[in-house]
Amino acid sequence: MKKKYFLKINFKIFKNIFFFISIFYFTYYLIFNREDISLEIKSNIHYTYIFLSFLFCILSIYFNGLAWKSIIMWFGHSIKNKNVISFYILTNSLKYVPGGIWHFIERFNFLKDRVNEKLAFYVNLTEPYFMLSASLLLTSFGVIYNPLFLLFFLPTIFLHRKLIYLIIIKLQSFKDKSLRIFKINYTKSEFDEKIKIKSSFPFKILGIEILFILFKFFGFIYCFYLFNDSSNIDYLFIFTIFCLSWSMGLIIPAAPGGIGVFEGCFIFLIGNDYSQSSLIMSLIIFRFISSSADLLLSAPLFFKRILKRN
Repeated sequence: MKKKYFLKINFKIFKNIFFFISIFYFTYYLIFNREDISLEIKSNIHYTYIFLSFLFCILSIYFNGLAWKSIIMWFGHSIKNKNVISFYILTNSLKYVPGGIWHFIERFNFLKDRVNEKLAFYVNLTEPYFMLSASLLLTSFGVIYNPLFLLFFLPTIFLHRKLIYLIIIKLQSFKDKSLRIFKINYTKSEFDEKIKIKSSFPFKILGIEILFILFKFFGFIYCFYLFNDSSNIDYLFIFTIFCLSWSMGLIIPAAPGGIGVFEGCFIFLIGNDYSQSSLIMSLIIFRFISSSADLLLSAPLFFKRILKRN
């Protein structure tokens, strides 16, 4: 017991250290390149790029919600409620509330009244893992640069029906104390008996999550066009770095949406192939657009919910 507790403490400390290193690294390059940084938009075509970036970020959020609904169905519940996706989008804004768990709790409470408590917990616990698996699967295309990238394919294997229980147990052990009230009481045999997973492998969910990552990348690349020459871009390399950096931002959730971690990892991994100042400007604009898409898309649903209560 002491050993397990020690490992949990170490993992939490590691996340915090990694987060602060990432913030420091990004801030250092931001200050170092401050004289070359300008976020001024100088042409109409650049405004078009901003609009397209915002559009792709909005579409990516929809695919994310669609994947959440598909996970519910894959776990054996044929939910037909049209409000499922809109509720997911509504609660996206809660990621930016201090604590980082309120979106999980809201989604859990929403589902437990429509399915059951255990299924609601499993869906919300595994949803980030589906996103991570899709992102790392796309990262594995970087194998043309380094054979080690092929290892990023491995998390996808554990989405198989016979292995997903192992992921659920492991994910629960990583959760903070605030989520330990949701205890998994099912053994592996009870899980297989009571959770009627519909197919051996969730190809549909993985495909939707891949679309989510792709549209998020399209949103980023238009921000990249604002400050870089589009004729001199190694798209596969940038895409690989983007997916890996985004994955790190998801794994190290010390800040909403991986703020700081994604940016720090991206600058570190991409090396000196592009101007540091142009990278920083691209990352700042993308962070602003992607966060604004989250908040603006959830705002109408949020106000609609308030009006219904009144």
